[in-house]
Amino acid sequence: MAAGWAFPADWPLAEVDEVCRAVLGPGDPSAQLYRLGKARAEAGAGLAETLLDLAALHAVLAEPPGSTGMVSPNVDAIPARMLRVTALGWGDVMSKQAGNCAADNPLTGLATAAYLRTRLREVYAETRTVGRQEHVLVLVALDLTRTSGWSRVVAMTLLADVLMEVFDAGETVASVGPSVACVLLRRDRHLARALANLRVLTADRLAVDPHIAPTGPVRVWLEELPETCEDAVALVADLGR
Repeated sequence: MAAGWAFPADWPLAEVDEVCRAVLGPGDPSAQLYRLGKARAEAGAGLAETLLDLAALHAVLAEPPGSTGMVSPNVDAIPARMLRVTALGWGDVMSKQAGNCAADNPLTGLATAAYLRTRLREVYAETRTVGRQEHVLVLVALDLTRTSGWSRVVAMTLLADVLMEVFDAGETVASVGPSVACVLLRRDRHLARALANLRVLTADRLAVDPHIAPTGPVRVWLEELPETCEDAVALVADLGR
């Protein structure tokens, strides 16, 4: 409990017993660790908590003879195979949950590209009814070439926060690529001011964290919607790359 597994109520799982038996035996515990990762995800544990629990287990197993019994979990010390199979089990559950019930990215809160395509079809149906195109796309791109790992996720999460702060009146705010976000909105007289606010707020928000400050200047621009919905979908796919 001092090193990890902070919630004893989570312990009485068959998967926990299976892992304990497997790591104390001569065989490969990969299958049991995979099931443990799934069980932790189904119980609502985040990936960080799951890996910390695994690090606590590994620290106990690696404890030298004659130790005081106090161990310090170190996620970076977990053998790669143990780390990989546990994370895969956790990730598989989360992927299925996201695919089955979510129209947004669970990390950033941005709508998925699939949801944006649905909204585009609705907008083009409206356009055929009213006889004119009233919507436009706002694109925001970050240069993440000088960042890596979780820094990229953090940068996109901060960008998402700014987008949802600036565009909070029912606009569709979506992720269309690993470093590109898109807003589908109706053009109005406030658009220029919203774009200016977006540029300033994004730059300020990204500059706070030194790990993501090297994301480079933020690109913000407008894209007019093409004639057909099919062309719009293709355009968004190209812009996201």
